[in-house]
Amino acid sequence: MGRIMALDFGSKRCGLASTDPLQIIATPITTVETPKLMDFFDDYLKTETVDCLVIGEPIRKDGTPTLLEEKIQKFIESFQKKYPAINIARQDEAYTSQMATESIRFSVKSKKKRMDKTLIDKVSAFIILQEYMGWN
Repeated sequence: MGRIMALDFGSKRCGLASTDPLQIIATPITTVETPKLMDFFDDYLKTETVDCLVIGEPIRKDGTPTLLEEKIQKFIESFQKKYPAINIARQDEAYTSQMATESIRFSVKSKKKRMDKTLIDKVSAFIILQEYMGWN
C-alpha cells in the first residue's frame, strides 16, 4: 500500500501533506516553489510509493473555477504523463487557508512562525488530505 499525498497548489508555492504507508496518519510535509514541484516529485517518488495525489480544487462561491485551475490542469497533465500509475483525485479546498491560519494561530506561539506562509501552505494541504479522507 502506498501513501496518499495532498497538494495545495499555488501560483508561487505548493503545500504538501502525506499519509503514512498504511494510510492511517496524515502529516504536513513541506512547501515547494511551484516551478520546482516536478523536481520534488522526481526525488520523492524515488524512495516513496504514492497511490494517490489529491489536488485541491479552487472553486468560487458561485461554483466556477478560479483562474488558478488552468495552471492546475497543466500540472495534472504533466504529472499523469510522467506518473501514470498514480491516481489523481480532486478535493474542494474552500476555506482551507483560513482554517490553516486559524489552526496555526492557536498552536504556534511565535508570531514570526505564525506569519510564515510556507507553514500555511503545508497545513492547508494537510486539511485537504483530512477532508479527502473524511476526517473533518
